Amino acid sequence: MSNIEKRYGFTGKGLRVNLTTGKITSEPTLPRFEKELGGAAIGYKVFWDEVPPETMPQDEANKIVISPGPLSGTGALCSSRTAITTLFPILYPRPMIASAHVGGDLGAKMKLAGWDYIIIEGKSEKPVYLYINNDKAELRDASKMWGTGTRRGTEAMAAETPQGTSISVIGIAGENLVPMSILINAKSHSAGGVGGVFGGKKLKGMAIYGDEPIHIKADPKAWQALVDRNIDIFGSLNQHVVPSAPNPLFEYYDPASRWNGMPGDVWRQANPPIVLGQDMRSPNKIAYRFDGASYFLGKKQGHKIKVRNNGCYACPLRCHAVMQDDSAAAKYNINKITENVCMTIVAPTIIFPKLAANPNLPESREAAMVGAQTIDDLGVWCNYGSLHRAFASFNKKGYIKKFLSEDEYKSYDWDKIDNCDASFLQDLLQAIAFRKGELGYWFGESTPYLLDHFKIPQKEWTTDPSLVYWALGHSKHHANEDDGQVGTLLNCLYNRDPMAHGTVNFTRCGLPLEEKQRIAEHFWGDKLAVDAIGDYTPTNPAKMKRLRYVISRKELHDMLGLCSWVAPYYVSPIKEEHYIGDMDIEAKLYNAVTGQSIPYEKLDDLGFRAWVLHRAYTMRELKELNMRKKHDIYPEWIFMDAKNIPAFTKGTIRMDRDDIEKSFDIFFEQNKFDKETGAPTAEAYKELELDYVIPVLEKDGLMPGKKQA
Repeated sequence: MSNIEKRYGFTGKGLRVNLTTGKITSEPTLPRFEKELGGAAIGYKVFWDEVPPETMPQDEANKIVISPGPLSGTGALCSSRTAITTLFPILYPRPMIASAHVGGDLGAKMKLAGWDYIIIEGKSEKPVYLYINNDKAELRDASKMWGTGTRRGTEAMAAETPQGTSISVIGIAGENLVPMSILINAKSHSAGGVGGVFGGKKLKGMAIYGDEPIHIKADPKAWQALVDRNIDIFGSLNQHVVPSAPNPLFEYYDPASRWNGMPGDVWRQANPPIVLGQDMRSPNKIAYRFDGASYFLGKKQGHKIKVRNNGCYACPLRCHAVMQDDSAAAKYNINKITENVCMTIVAPTIIFPKLAANPNLPESREAAMVGAQTIDDLGVWCNYGSLHRAFASFNKKGYIKKFLSEDEYKSYDWDKIDNCDASFLQDLLQAIAFRKGELGYWFGESTPYLLDHFKIPQKEWTTDPSLVYWALGHSKHHANEDDGQVGTLLNCLYNRDPMAHGTVNFTRCGLPLEEKQRIAEHFWGDKLAVDAIGDYTPTNPAKMKRLRYVISRKELHDMLGLCSWVAPYYVSPIKEEHYIGDMDIEAKLYNAVTGQSIPYEKLDDLGFRAWVLHRAYTMRELKELNMRKKHDIYPEWIFMDAKNIPAFTKGTIRMDRDDIEKSFDIFFEQNKFDKETGAPTAEAYKELELDYVIPVLEKDGLMPGKKQA
């Protein structure tokens, strides 16, 4: 690309791949996507313009939009996320638009190859994969890779492409159209819920190589100063800014903090073993601050198998734990090295009651290793552990024996569960990936479809607090347990788990309440914008103002390509700065890359604009104006407490029905939505420069004050 063609932050072109015809074309990014910037916002715009709202996930008309952002590939800290937007088959009561975002190196390599986005459309008759080498793109035969797991699929693509190619593949589950399936990038970074959509298009994956320059408008010294500032305010995973144990170098600590890498910890499988040093505040020690192996398995088991950290492009934290377990490898015929993070490590132990009761047993480590490798290789999605919890409950309540045929029931060795034999995980996950029998087929669906099929009442199911889920099918994940009314409404307003950490990154940052309230007052003008977890107060306008901020930043991070597991940075570890972070860091990075001068408030508006477009398209899918009653449905379990402790009492996360209704009232009024229906008004659309949706919605009877068709 010549200097004349430079578009700072943008390559200026996107790729359209038609799998039906095999035609691949290039198209300009601008001016069409000027206000979308990148990420999921581009996906929402493509669906609004091109995909009929009655489309289903496996229809040829469905599309997959893969888009990083203007920060991708620049080296900006944690600019590793790539949005994948499509129609999600796991959503209930019908599939709807949603976006997954995947880490690894996919987004960076797309931008290095010269592409702002990729639109996948149509269906191939035979298995193929998309190969991109800078400005050249082609569909290659994937017949020999079809039927392989993600590890062998990755290796096969790597053998046919240059060293340094970013490889993303689906596994057996995706090929078999399992809704609970993933696309996996760089062997351990997954996008949940999209594998079956790739499989339906016979697209095994993508191999992307790029070595074109990424242009940054800012002066190199100014850019380095900005990166250094970002490092200064960096905490640990989920932007936890205090350690998990007392340390003389810190004013505060919190046992729940994910800043759990502590001086003296030993990662025993490193060669030689790594002993963590003293001053964990040092920028050179960021990669030691979070230790996923010990966080999820306990220090006794985790440190025994920990090698090092790994992670995404441009991330100093490296939150994926690289673990080596020679004994588990020999016992269960798996690879001795596993690399993973979060629920994929801890969820397998849920299957075994003895391990759930005592996670410090060596069998817990074995289950983690076997479960993480198997689920990733087959390409099954655990949906934040909801799959494992559902199975454990089915088994405990006797549903499995009740609902399965005698032959299917006898095909499993149920003694393996009592004996904590991790090979049971291999049996179960293979059944799901291959859609084998009633058990395998329906556990590959999301929870509400599973319950509908077996005619299990939701009220009966959700008596167990570990099994609760939201009305549209996603599991409890950073909701009222983390942020009261803000977390509750956030999960009601999105089609799937929003994967927004703007709530928990603040409420669980580790600082005491008085510090968080002082920071809340600094940024949102009212200390009552935040409560202590489990000591909630009635709703107020400041909380709903913060909710809009969380939604705006969730979408903005997807648009820019930033990881929300660490951003936003409204807190920091710096005592001398009163632990106040930098609300403006995303805007500073964007402006430095592009040469523009856009205040963070404007970027936040663009983020909120993306979500409103997502909501407008969802209304068309549902043919529903009254989103408040038909979409934004809060589940009954948020109003329950095992000890019947009243809402607004210390010690409970129980919500109050009238208070949640009031929260919706405040949020909708603040954002110029119709309060009765939760539908954006014409004024709201116009303020966000979404005027073009109004005639379409009016025609469909989906504008407030207009008669619904």
